[in-house]
Amino acid sequence: MKEMTSDQLFDYFQENAICESLTRQDVEVMSHFLQEKTFKRGDIINDMGDVGDSMYFIVQGRVGFSASDGQDEAEVGMQARGNLIGEMSFFDRKPRMLRMKAASKEVFLLEITRPMYDRLKVEHPYIAVNLVENAVVSLDHLIRALSSDLSQFEHYMHGYGRH
Repeated sequence: MKEMTSDQLFDYFQENAICESLTRQDVEVMSHFLQEKTFKRGDIINDMGDVGDSMYFIVQGRVGFSASDGQDEAEVGMQARGNLIGEMSFFDRKPRMLRMKAASKEVFLLEITRPMYDRLKVEHPYIAVNLVENAVVSLDHLIRALSSDLSQFEHYMHGYGRH
């Protein structure tokens, strides 16, 4: 994917309900704090145990999440265009629990690094707050999905699935 313009970034945010209260001018400012990253299928974006110094918007492609015990690797999830990833370790500064890998032929991400985010907080706090709100919504979606999965599993184990 070629370099993204601030108008394309604004459209991406609007289409995917990300930082949607930002104006075109705000997005123009924010675009200077983001770095474009491209990965090919199988490339590791971040590994288990890494402390998150970046979070990413998925612009194109799919990112797979897997866990490993050192011998076997099990896929535990997938995220696609319009999602923010890496925000949990970014904000709590704890080691990542999952490996993030490019799961499609090409993955195009917009990265915000910790130094850029720290600068954004000081220079443009309104934009930084929008980013944090988006991270909270992203984590909320993750927790709700996990709760639903656990509920279905619990029902299976103790309800209709038990013989």
